[in-house]
Amino acid sequence: MTSRRTVLLGIGGAVVVAAAGGGVGYALAPSDDPEPAQPAATPAAFKSRPDLNPVPVTITTPATGTTPGVIMLTPFATATGPLIVNQAGQPVWYRSVPPPATVAIDFKGQTYRGEPVLTWWEGTIGGTGGQGVGQGEFVVADSAYREITRVRAVGSEQADQHDFVITPQNTALFWVYDPIPYDLTPLGGPADGVLHEGVIQEVDIETGERLWQWRSSEHVPIDESYAPVPTGDSAHLPYDYFHANSVGLDADGNVLVSARHTWTTYKINKQTGDIMWRVGGKKSSFTVAPDAAFSWQHDFRRRSDGTYSVFDNGAGLTQEKDHSRGLIFSIDEKAKTVAMVREFTHPAKLLAPTQGNFRELPDGGSFVGWGQSPWFTEYAPDGTVRLDGHLPLDNQSYRAYKIDWAGAPADQPALGLRVENNTVIVNASWNGATAVARWRARSGSQPGQLAQPVEAASAGFETELTIPGMVEYVAVDALDAAGQVLGTSSAIPVRV
Repeated sequence: MTSRRTVLLGIGGAVVVAAAGGGVGYALAPSDDPEPAQPAATPAAFKSRPDLNPVPVTITTPATGTTPGVIMLTPFATATGPLIVNQAGQPVWYRSVPPPATVAIDFKGQTYRGEPVLTWWEGTIGGTGGQGVGQGEFVVADSAYREITRVRAVGSEQADQHDFVITPQNTALFWVYDPIPYDLTPLGGPADGVLHEGVIQEVDIETGERLWQWRSSEHVPIDESYAPVPTGDSAHLPYDYFHANSVGLDADGNVLVSARHTWTTYKINKQTGDIMWRVGGKKSSFTVAPDAAFSWQHDFRRRSDGTYSVFDNGAGLTQEKDHSRGLIFSIDEKAKTVAMVREFTHPAKLLAPTQGNFRELPDGGSFVGWGQSPWFTEYAPDGTVRLDGHLPLDNQSYRAYKIDWAGAPADQPALGLRVENNTVIVNASWNGATAVARWRARSGSQPGQLAQPVEAASAGFETELTIPGMVEYVAVDALDAAGQVLGTSSAIPVRV
């Protein structure tokens, strides 16, 4: 195992770590929450939707043998908000976060009441001492991108941004931020200290009623933590001993959680709240094989074949490994052992000291979001890379997901018009529509009398069509692969 190395602190308390093999440096705050990024290069605004300004996405390994679907990202840069791109990296849907929110986090597809939905956390990230405290709420939207509801923490607590899981019972599991008074003298801290524990709430999405709650301070002692106790001028800041960053359900309905600062994944009895077992950390219930050991991890999940997976950062407040990885491991509860099944590393041996996720795809492949390192990668079951890409390198996405998604926006297609050399140039788009195969532009002298159709194959988010000669009004139709009209824009006058 790689020897333990403390990461050096840079200017202003940020941590600077080089991505192995890539030569790219990343700034890291003491928590694993996103820091404000430097503005990324902004692409030219779409002529049909100048109000939309998503960051560009680059595909470095084109899709080969991939599962169907779109990629879901939450850039932390000038253009912040949930972003869907296709496998070529072209935008499919983008929504800038509305004020006072400044960032969207954990944008993914789920199922609510038997229907596909999109969910994300929307709010602000602040706090002192690297706590990365989020103030915000979870958004649930339907396949037409209409907001269904918002889910908030119950009580005075703030909904934590790290995870939001809709259960088969149409409830939501998520973490909340609730600092409590705590005697930290056993670890050399103040008697009147403050503890940032991990608190899970289960809330009925429709009613907002809290159905279940679990507190780490009642089950996980603070000496399990690898995080140092705040001292000196910071002694009375909340001690983030647990740093919960994922919650989910095992196949038997009990709860699976990841705590970054204890290097441990836990299985919790949903009825009693008792810890059923631990993997990793100082008090593991099992003997963990050296190649299955993880640290500063994220995104603990059960896979369909009965194995478990985690995104092994390998770096955080300290650096334990030279690169991060997606890790699949098996648990033998009789033999009390944990063995590695397979690991997935990036070809550039990326190191992601913060954030990241690792998810199973429907065909047994895997999809990795590299967190602070702004890459995403799709793997075949045997570990072959079948898609790879990234946000601008001064950017990051807390997680990245791939899902099979059908979006049918409730609004109309949009178009932009300009006149060049006695022709009308039409730019057409429909933010979020996934079934558009072709575009048709119709023109004429009156809004209700449009003919002279001109068609072009969809060219991504925005498609350009040319109408010869001068006309007075133009409308566009979005067509599916069978030529059926999916939506029609308003008729727009041509202004010279």
